[in-house]
Amino acid sequence: MGKNTIKQQGLSEEVQEELQEAVEEKAEETQKFLRTLLTAGNLSIYSIVNYLPFIGFVTLLMLLYITNRHFAERTIRNIDKLGKEVKELSWDHKSLSAELMKMSTQTEIAKRVDSLGLKERVEPPIKIEIVKEKKK
Repeated sequence: MGKNTIKQQGLSEEVQEELQEAVEEKAEETQKFLRTLLTAGNLSIYSIVNYLPFIGFVTLLMLLYITNRHFAERTIRNIDKLGKEVKELSWDHKSLSAELMKMSTQTEIAKRVDSLGLKERVEPPIKIEIVKEKKK
């Protein structure tokens, strides 16, 4: 944040100076920390070795996060692919069901069996009754 943006917010000169000092202190602390890590003395090697378990843990977490992300994306792609396949199979089922309904109507069946020489019956069916004789 520059001084111009702080002045635009309507802060007093004292508050602006305090904020500027706080930012400078943080920058100095960060530079000091990086210098101690990167110097060629025993203290820097000790501090690097001291942070190795934490760095390893953070690296492990990053690898787990990346692996989980790839697994989730692959699962989402499979779900999308299977959803499209289900829709396609549903459309096939509906079209085949409609075609079957059309082919099973009486007129369609009559047209197909006409080529075999079978004719549709015009008169209604006759009921045949068998009378059983009583035993004496």
